[in-house]
Amino acid sequence: MATAKTAAPAISPLSGEPIKPADAERLAGVLKAFADPARLRLLSLIQSAPQGEASVTDLTAPLGLSQPTVSHHLRILTEAGLLERDKRGVWVYYKIVPSAIAAIADLLTPPRKRATKRTR
Repeated sequence: MATAKTAAPAISPLSGEPIKPADAERLAGVLKAFADPARLRLLSLIQSAPQGEASVTDLTAPLGLSQPTVSHHLRILTEAGLLERDKRGVWVYYKIVPSAIAAIADLLTPPRKRATKRTR
């Protein structure tokens, strides 16, 4: 299995504290991987595959893209830490990294405002 080259920062830009420049760079890299319609479709197709994984050959026809283009998008998603690759013989299968997706969702969800009690 491949390891992520890009990790999400531990602090959200919506936490109320300034995000450090290096953390902003890392988060922007991950969000750039999301910011492409073909990559969003790839994530969706892989997640909805029967085994929760798919190879390039499983993904080219539904996307209507060439094998090199699909491979390029899969590489970007893998480097961002959103997908894992598992090589089996000559085939490579990709699957979603749920913890990476959840971490991004958490970072982009503003903290809930605490209910304040009024005293009289």
